[in-house]
Amino acid sequence: MDDQQFRQLLNYFALSWDGYCKVRRGVKKRICRHMHELGCRTMREYFLALDQNKHAMQHCERLMTVSISRFFRDLGLWQTLGNEVLPTIIKENRRRVKVWSAGCACGEEVYSLKILWHTLSGRFQGLPELEIWATDMNPVYLNKARTGIYPRSSLKEVPEAFRALYFKPGAKEQTYAVAERLKKGIEWRGHNLLFDPPGTNFQLVFLRNSLLTYYTDELKIHAFHKVFDTLARSGFLIIGAHEKMPQGVRGLLPFGHHPCIFQKDEYLGSNL
Repeated sequence: MDDQQFRQLLNYFALSWDGYCKVRRGVKKRICRHMHELGCRTMREYFLALDQNKHAMQHCERLMTVSISRFFRDLGLWQTLGNEVLPTIIKENRRRVKVWSAGCACGEEVYSLKILWHTLSGRFQGLPELEIWATDMNPVYLNKARTGIYPRSSLKEVPEAFRALYFKPGAKEQTYAVAERLKKGIEWRGHNLLFDPPGTNFQLVFLRNSLLTYYTDELKIHAFHKVFDTLARSGFLIIGAHEKMPQGVRGLLPFGHHPCIFQKDEYLGSNL
């Protein structure tokens, strides 16, 4: 599959070339295998097969998903979360804190949050109940996340003290399994970010390296509006290090000095 054909596929799903150009090699291989399984020799035949077979189209969409993550990715972000964002949320929500990891991939982000949350127990007398909704459209990723077993390379930014407390060697060499206590309070669920969100009134939403990276503006703005509406009053939104807010967004203010953290302004609405 050459780049022109791959662009045709991206246009079919209204996906962004800028988002996929650096990761397209692996995606192309998966799609070519799928085309072979369906007996399609040309893109025209493939699109016709997708149009006629809902399950094939859904499978193709899942093959287009990309999982590039590791624990505590962008370490500076996690330091700001632990030092400023989470304490602010806890002080204002003493009973329960709701978090949505939107496009959670294989779960590294979710478990990183759980580890960070545990470290705050010494700073607060009794932490609120933590409820995490972790969603992704790829069931393979979700199954891996539920299992909680990762290659050693995924832990390269995990401090040694955390590694000893929250991980144990996996059954296979060079793998680690997360501690069972980290799995509590997480609802793993299949979800497409273009559809209605899984809940509302989230104090914290992670929207990193998913919607704002891989979708065209046409789809991105409408879906982003739905994500914005799930935020609780003064809730926080986290985006990826190389992502930008859609043009025309109002109602989200930069928080502190970190460029990826925004807080919902309770006095403004979203104007997308």
